[in-house]
Amino acid sequence: MTTFSYAKKRHKWQAGLIQFLVLLLLISCDQSQPQQEKQGSDTARPDTLVLAIGGEEEQGYDPTMGWGRYGAPLFQSTLLRYNDALEIEYDLATAYTVSNDRRTWQIEIRNDVLFSDGKPLTAHDVAYTFNTAKNAGGRVDLSYMDQAMTTGEHSIAFHLSKPRSTFIHQLRTLGIVPKHVHSKSYGRTPIGSGPYKMVRWDEGQQLIVEANPLYYGKQPALKRLVFLFLDPDTAFAAAQAGTVQIAAVPQILADKKVTGMRLVRATSVDNRGIMFPCQKADHQDLNSSPVGNDVTADRAIRQAINYAIDRQALVKGVLNGFGTPAYGSVSHMEWEEKATRIQDNNLKKAAALLKEAGWQDQDQDGILDKDGLAAEFTLLYPADRVIRQSLALAVADMVAPLGIRIKLSGKSWDEIRKVQHAQAVLFGWGSYDPTEMYHLYHSQVAGQGYFNPGLYRNPTVDSNLEQALAAAHPKEAARFWKAVQWDGSTGVGSQGDAPWAWLVNLDHTYLVNQDLDIGTTRVEPHGHGWPITANIVNWHWRGQKEQEGEDL
Repeated sequence: MTTFSYAKKRHKWQAGLIQFLVLLLLISCDQSQPQQEKQGSDTARPDTLVLAIGGEEEQGYDPTMGWGRYGAPLFQSTLLRYNDALEIEYDLATAYTVSNDRRTWQIEIRNDVLFSDGKPLTAHDVAYTFNTAKNAGGRVDLSYMDQAMTTGEHSIAFHLSKPRSTFIHQLRTLGIVPKHVHSKSYGRTPIGSGPYKMVRWDEGQQLIVEANPLYYGKQPALKRLVFLFLDPDTAFAAAQAGTVQIAAVPQILADKKVTGMRLVRATSVDNRGIMFPCQKADHQDLNSSPVGNDVTADRAIRQAINYAIDRQALVKGVLNGFGTPAYGSVSHMEWEEKATRIQDNNLKKAAALLKEAGWQDQDQDGILDKDGLAAEFTLLYPADRVIRQSLALAVADMVAPLGIRIKLSGKSWDEIRKVQHAQAVLFGWGSYDPTEMYHLYHSQVAGQGYFNPGLYRNPTVDSNLEQALAAAHPKEAARFWKAVQWDGSTGVGSQGDAPWAWLVNLDHTYLVNQDLDIGTTRVEPHGHGWPITANIVNWHWRGQKEQEGEDL
């Protein structure tokens, strides 16, 4: 097997250094910013933290438009929340009940919560938030909710059009906004009841936040946070310079030693996989886009690729060992069907599948043929994503001995969107909410944005997805989520229809100041947002006495 070193991209140090120096100047010019001391200094301020842990939310920090779905919303509170073990517990909510027909959720909330502007948070704000998110046309799917209604000053009833076991995840992720100030510009100057409040946002550069003194929970020990929006290479340089105390760094650099910093790796469900168009090519368009691919529409091609890929080699060669093999979209979650973890790197089985399906190299050119069709197709990836490019290159090499030729093409997302129903694409997904499986595989959402772009259809899978959503409880739903992947005879797994070839789950890798205690890392979702900050109220400098406060 070829040794892969594609992920060792050339670092653009000069451009990164300019960006870094500009941001450093911005911080130093902020007169309200406490002076930062070098790492290890005895006089370093214990209440301030500078972070470079990912990009900004360009649409603004408005939960009704999707902010917080891949991590805690920071400025806003949620009705429920995850603990470090990914167990659901109360946050704003104090109790909830579900009706016998599972279509009405009654929730009681705390009566002692204030927004950061001093106004009380009531059931009216909760109902407003959910109704607004439903109608906002953003990234919050509440299409199945008829209406949220107040039933008291601190009680709300959510009326659903049909049972939805995953509604509990909306209660966990949708931050509550204040009805009295919410507007189209809210995301630029958010007010909430979370542990922090925004002070300043220099878009594209930095975000400064401070602890919310009116927060009802435990007051954070770190009173001031400065988020720098640096690319991964520049974040690594900032960590080396001692200018940031925590930095998200590329996996290829994660094993590099940096004085005063330690490596923290978080397991994730943040996956990368190849989506295959599952319909044969035709002359009809979907959303003005071409449809279908005669090669990837053949299940034997898709299965063979799944069996031929050496996922452990991808983890080692592309991710520098910082990741795990992926055989589905929900690795490490309780609804993963472990029977989908096939024995891969199995060229013999892959070749047998192709031969049985009638693929042969009839003209001896090294490429299989069937009915005059060559076993070749194009695999698209976003041109600015080095890991995806590296995975694509590696997979093309791995399947070449089978007689399958994968041609690679880096495109912009706008270009990919236009042809994603006809060309294979290397995507990234990964969520705490199993509804994502519905969006990936159900025929009813096929072709809606990035949902089920391969137009995959299987009535049995559709039925299992619907039963999972309609289940009385998430534990009951897990049985159907697993059946979606493989029920013993069909499913989306590699041994089934294989509409995807899932490749790897990324470990999220961070360099953290050796004196900073960030508690227990969780299995993290797809890399949008700042999932590592979910437990930030518990972060503190080692040796620093944690402040008193209510710990729910």
